[in-house]
Amino acid sequence: MTERRKRIVRLQIARAAVELFAEKGVAGTTGDDIAHAIGISTRTLWRYFPNKEGCVRPLLTSGLEEMAAELRGWPRGESLVDHLDRSGLFGQDGGQVVEPVASLIRMTGEEPALMAVWLDVHRAAEGVFAEILADRRGVGPDDFAVRVRAAALNAALRAAAEEQALRGADGPPMGALLRSALVALEEGFGPA
Repeated sequence: MTERRKRIVRLQIARAAVELFAEKGVAGTTGDDIAHAIGISTRTLWRYFPNKEGCVRPLLTSGLEEMAAELRGWPRGESLVDHLDRSGLFGQDGGQVVEPVASLIRMTGEEPALMAVWLDVHRAAEGVFAEILADRRGVGPDDFAVRVRAAALNAALRAAAEEQALRGADGPPMGALLRSALVALEEGFGPA
């Protein structure tokens, strides 16, 4: 099976899992339910994911992958906020948390197993961000300052996504929330 086809199947599984979790709850949903929803065997489902909660992982990584791509294209001598402004990430639709991802993020507050997946996805992203930021500075990804910057960027992304998912269509778009979070980081911890 090609990588592209595997990605498609993983996304189909993730969308079906979110739908079922929203309808029946995580505890009320089985691997058999998820597999049946997209017409695959349960055995095939477990080839893709180690557990039913992990099935949602592909939906949670897309925004983080987008940020990693933006970091890789970030020109030297330009602030991150200016770069993301120029790239359009902060635009009306830029980085918007869409359904079913917003629904999934909302469920993390009530479903500890989904929160664990959400936090694990962010932990992994933090390592990717550290590698990219370290490369820009010519140091290793274990450099303390790089790790702090990667953690701060990751926290800004997570907080913006959670805020947008909780507020929904009535709140500010994800791009505006992310811009506010990153501006706050750039301003640092000086006097208020």
